[in-house]
Amino acid sequence: MSIAPEATRRRDRLAELLRLSPVIPVITIERAEDAVPLARALVAGGLRLLEITLRTPAARTAAEAIIANVPDAIVGIGTVLSKRDLELASEIGAQFALSPGATQALLEAAAAQDLPFIPGIATSSELMAALAHGFDVMKFFPAVPAGGIATLAALSGPFPQVRFCPTGGIGEANAREWLAQPNVIAVGGSWLTPAADMQAGAWNLITERVRRTLSQLSA
Repeated sequence: MSIAPEATRRRDRLAELLRLSPVIPVITIERAEDAVPLARALVAGGLRLLEITLRTPAARTAAEAIIANVPDAIVGIGTVLSKRDLELASEIGAQFALSPGATQALLEAAAAQDLPFIPGIATSSELMAALAHGFDVMKFFPAVPAGGIATLAALSGPFPQVRFCPTGGIGEANAREWLAQPNVIAVGGSWLTPAADMQAGAWNLITERVRRTLSQLSA
């Protein structure tokens, strides 16, 4: 079976993006005014790929503000649950999108357009459905509750072509262990942007945490 041109473009662009960083911060923004200083703090620390989750009323405005005002940030939209969420990601100019899971309708919608998309899976059946729609990079979620590294190791046997971005239960203490797995291309997590630091406007602490994490991962 030949690969559709849009699938090839998606794969190439996603591979290009994921080469930029081993860590994708999963960000939930309650106040739109925090978006730009937060993004600048993350970029200053060395992270450009940002996942802005659609979990709050401020999410769209926050993502649009980052795209407009922080040119070094590469914004992805997370918690994509429907075709409409995927359309929203494209409308605001996001460069990629991610979901915690993937329905048949969502996979069909994502397969029909060019926006790089990382569907979420927790089982081999879900993985097979994503593969059938042309996706070979997937979010493993919730990573630790779904079986952790042992599950990823087991999946590598029948699915050697698949690469994962595990999210859920990953933090500064174990990110390096996850990234050491041959089928892990990046990890995602919220530990880099604690709600308390965001509420306090402690952007310098977020920058320092990012730098510390990246230093540990490269050591």
